[in-house]
Amino acid sequence: MILKDKKVIIMGVRNKWSIAWGAAKSAYEQGAKVICTCAEENLEKVKSLLEELPGSSVYVLGDVAVDENIDKCLEQIKKDYGKIDGILHAIAHAYSDDLRNDFILTSRDGYSHAQDISSYSLLAIVRMAKDKDMLNEGASIVAYTYYGSEKVVEGYNVMGVAKAALETSIKYLAKDIGKDGYRINGISAGPIKTLSAKGIKDFGSILDIVEEKAPLHKNVTTEQVGDATAFLFSDLSSAITGEIIHVDNGFSIIGA
Repeated sequence: MILKDKKVIIMGVRNKWSIAWGAAKSAYEQGAKVICTCAEENLEKVKSLLEELPGSSVYVLGDVAVDENIDKCLEQIKKDYGKIDGILHAIAHAYSDDLRNDFILTSRDGYSHAQDISSYSLLAIVRMAKDKDMLNEGASIVAYTYYGSEKVVEGYNVMGVAKAALETSIKYLAKDIGKDGYRINGISAGPIKTLSAKGIKDFGSILDIVEEKAPLHKNVTTEQVGDATAFLFSDLSSAITGEIIHVDNGFSIIGA
């Protein structure tokens, strides 16, 4: 088990279809102590899910646009668990109208909101965890992104811009936290049917295109993304930082 005796925080679990839930299960299967965070409205649902992972726990993380919410959640986790070995950032949000309408119609508020929740929150979480001295030596941070940060994906709109900012943030953070021996990487996961994906216009057609064009001719699963996350948490990836790793059955290498 590649995560034996490690403690990892999985941020962003919503339900059993969440990519973050796939990561929680993979980390658990690899021997990690799993600590989840979720929005208050999902707390009972996540508690029920965690019955499948005995010994795991969940904490409420309020609106990540408010620093005090992040601080409060991390402080409680540190109090209960001490230092941790990994953090998964699987947090993103954009207003529905900004996903359904043309990108040019994105409001200033909608643009700022998507950036704040989907990108800046990673920076805030990493900084606070570091300032609280709650990262063990060699700790690894992972954030989820998507191909819409690199190419125009119909309906992804402002979220693509936010994910592009997230990916660049990962690179700059890698330089900063590398001085202390910590790592950070991103996983660009192929499209998966999640609650969030329902907000993307014609999402079903995106799945069909990936199945048709990806070298492996199938869509990726939450379990596969979770396994890649566990690898990045583990010491097996100790020389990898600042990278965006595609877990998409090869779709991203194919030209139009």
